Amino acid sequence: MPIKKDESGRRSVSVEVEVPGTTEQVWNAIATGPGISSWFVPSEVDGRVGGVATSNFGPGMESEAKITAWDPPRRFAADSKDLGPDAPTVASEWIVEARSGDTCIVRVVHSLFVDDEEWDDQLEGWESGWPSFFRILKLYLQHFVGQSSSAYQLMAMAPSPRSEAWATLTGALHLDDAGPGERVQCRLGDLSMGGWVESLGSDGDDELLLRLDEPAPGVAHLFAMDIGDRVLLSLRFYLYGEIAAEVAARDEPLWQRWIADHFPAGGTETAS
Repeated sequence: MPIKKDESGRRSVSVEVEVPGTTEQVWNAIATGPGISSWFVPSEVDGRVGGVATSNFGPGMESEAKITAWDPPRRFAADSKDLGPDAPTVASEWIVEARSGDTCIVRVVHSLFVDDEEWDDQLEGWESGWPSFFRILKLYLQHFVGQSSSAYQLMAMAPSPRSEAWATLTGALHLDDAGPGERVQCRLGDLSMGGWVESLGSDGDDELLLRLDEPAPGVAHLFAMDIGDRVLLSLRFYLYGEIAAEVAARDEPLWQRWIADHFPAGGTETAS
């Protein structure tokens, strides 16, 4: 969808998804710290006008937004300076609309009040980035809503081209031939991962989304993206239920060692 522009100088993008659940369930998933952390990144929300919503994307990559509107379970809005202290304020609005049959539409709108195209790339980046997280949100609400969660992310840098880096990652995980709906299983020494392929990347995107039942109920999200002349490889794990915290504490350092062994030249980063 193209960037919308109006006479006030507002430039905005909007992304939406239909998800299962009541308005209360969906609101808890998008407007509370534990809910957001279950499908996005570790987050905290002080749910009130004037409160702060914080999302942690990794070491040194914390986003803070001041809540400007709070109307549960339908709408909240927040302003942030994510683009920098001298950049325009980012106004974000989240809306939940109930549909029949216990489904809802979740819509996020990001707006900037600027009179030129300088920040359009950033708006387009938000627009293209939300769909993959919304697929995780949909899985969470369909299969794991309300369960306690533990999540962690592993990242590595690899040489270009992206197609080769992605093939190396998925091949090492025995996922290179995985197709939608298929049951997959990989055993890597002390590590194991099993579940079903929910979706693959499209339109040239290198992405894989798995619904796990091993080593715990959860979701694994793998993707690759170009960063300059290098390739960022990411593995996100969202685990749910009574054993989630125990399994995450056990497996995260094992996955750290595994990815460092397979991509030693690029180094590794981790965020949990």
